[in-house]
Amino acid sequence: MSESSKRVVYSVCNMCTVRCPIEVEVENGAVKHIWGNPHLFGGRYLCPRGAAGKAFENDTERLQYPMMREGERGSGRWRRVSWEEALDYTADNLKKVIEKYGPESIVLGDRGGAFTDMQKAFLKALGSPNYFNHHGSCSNSVHNAHNAIAGHRRNTVSYDWKNCEYAILFGRNILESIGTKEAKDFIDALERGMKFVHVDVRWNYTAAKADKFLMIKPGGDYALVLAIINVLINEKLYDAEFVNRWVLGFDELARYIQPYTPEWAAAEIGVLAKDIYEIARDLAKAKPAVILNQGWMTAWTENDYYIRRGIYMLYGLLGAYESKGGLLFNKNEVDAGFKALKKCVDGIPKVEKKRFDGIGTKYKHLSGDYGLAQMLPYAILNEDPYPVKAYINYRFDPLSSFPDPVAFADALKKLDFLVTIDVNYSHTGWISDIVLPECTYLERTDPVIVKSGPKPALWMRRKAVEPKFDSKPRFWILKQLADRLGIGHYFPYETVEDLIEFQLKDMGFHMSDFDAKGFIPLSKDQITWDRKDGLKFKTPSKKLEFVSSMLEDNGIPSFPPYEGAAEPPEGHFRLVTGKIAIHTQGTSLNNPLLNELQWQNCLWINTAEAKKLGINDRDEIEVSVNGVVQKGRAKTTDLIHPTTVYTHHGFGREIPLQTRAYKKGMRDNTLMTGLLRVAIGGNCPITDCFVKVAKAK
Repeated sequence: MSESSKRVVYSVCNMCTVRCPIEVEVENGAVKHIWGNPHLFGGRYLCPRGAAGKAFENDTERLQYPMMREGERGSGRWRRVSWEEALDYTADNLKKVIEKYGPESIVLGDRGGAFTDMQKAFLKALGSPNYFNHHGSCSNSVHNAHNAIAGHRRNTVSYDWKNCEYAILFGRNILESIGTKEAKDFIDALERGMKFVHVDVRWNYTAAKADKFLMIKPGGDYALVLAIINVLINEKLYDAEFVNRWVLGFDELARYIQPYTPEWAAAEIGVLAKDIYEIARDLAKAKPAVILNQGWMTAWTENDYYIRRGIYMLYGLLGAYESKGGLLFNKNEVDAGFKALKKCVDGIPKVEKKRFDGIGTKYKHLSGDYGLAQMLPYAILNEDPYPVKAYINYRFDPLSSFPDPVAFADALKKLDFLVTIDVNYSHTGWISDIVLPECTYLERTDPVIVKSGPKPALWMRRKAVEPKFDSKPRFWILKQLADRLGIGHYFPYETVEDLIEFQLKDMGFHMSDFDAKGFIPLSKDQITWDRKDGLKFKTPSKKLEFVSSMLEDNGIPSFPPYEGAAEPPEGHFRLVTGKIAIHTQGTSLNNPLLNELQWQNCLWINTAEAKKLGINDRDEIEVSVNGVVQKGRAKTTDLIHPTTVYTHHGFGREIPLQTRAYKKGMRDNTLMTGLLRVAIGGNCPITDCFVKVAKAK
């Protein structure tokens, strides 16, 4: 076999939202193997999902060609169409909506993340302000909490695991819901001697590595945080120099936390007061080399926002911002001395119209960067503040991730037009008017992104193989639609190579500069800001605001009286869901390799509670709420709080063309009735879901 038939392509994985850098081995035009990029990872590490990208590439049960709906929405009756017909049909329907109701009646939702420029630019060019992503069911509360305290989102800081001395993980199962590099850095830190406490309602693989595991009452994280703050302040263990320089509202916090002692918290959440004292004092000894991981999927309870605020206040009290072993601000290309990477969205006039979801009007303290996807059904049904008539759904499945999917779907079916652009089948795509198949991440080159961090770099997802089916890359799909809608001049390219050269022009780089390692480093050394005068908090005061002007100016107290999470009614359990290392929630369940490893979920239930119900391990069970029933199997264990049941999210797929995953396991979000709403942090209170469990008849 000639050497010319073999090559290596550096790219970026898209098997989950972490988007790890990868090295793709290609032989005879086909993917032979996928590794982690050794130039960035220091080895070829990759998680099971990333390694299964080859199986996804070869899967015949993914989207293959444009399909137009023929029957009723959701009937599964489709007609294959050409790209020309599909694009004309999509553009014509969007034009009709704009002409009758205005461009603001079109909304666009996606997964979020770094590769969002094209979608945002397309919607902005149409004249609509209504971009949103999945964070209402994920991490809105933590983004908005950090924004109110520091003027930053969650992802504008990084964790310095390499130098951390002491960590607390609040519900962050870092070794199962994994980002490969972070999981490796975490394990390396443990081997180096880092101490850590794991706080959760159940034992998991991460908890197995902990020096101390606190199995707390669900929703009790805030009580624990307040008690730790109580000890730090009353025993004067906080970083007084940092607090005096960078914190507003310390005195108010000091008064507020006086009733919230470790003894109070111990009774509230079911732990020992001595453990809380020990944790607080150990944190103080290790400061500022401390990490208090506030969680990843943080759509938990009604008071979730205040849990996250409390954790960020702990960072401030311990002086852990821009500290070795603590939180490091992410730096971008400008911080590294370069001109900004060009984006399509930056060249389009600002849209001044109000948003459909109330951000900026009803919810002035919440960020429009992520929006409130959970408000879409209400906007459709109530036409408030105006009619919403078309939804462009890009690589997003709210019917898999948000509560009340049946009610959500019923609202979407009332739209004049619904188009889905995706690489895979989804529940939302299944009720769409037309589905446009995007190339897989191995079949396309995407625009360049800035990978911000202490050492920023440019990253690019690069095409490794030709498309297997009749699918197209996103840049082409949106450009074709833009040309048909009269906004093509905002997308100054014909090919993706044109687009990338346009992006890089002012920075002095070219596409070929990615060839050697798959990325372009922008700084040889870590960029640090001076902790005395150089920290860049983006609040009005330019400081950490424990008393938040953003909240107070909108009539929301910074320190409301503590309210514990709601208790399950008699005979009910709180349902908690989470991730697993093998799967990316619903998107990978039909993957040929990953499905073999796990094809269904089960329900964790406390052994003693199960015994009361006559349930044994592996028994068939029924989980129900308000007439909705899901059937599955029990996993009885002592390693879960008695008031709680748990299952992995995303199973129970209801798309017949996904034959491996079809109706395998429980579809957990159908049980979350009445939770399609906005908690104070912008999140759905997904775990405020109380279910009955019974042995199957």
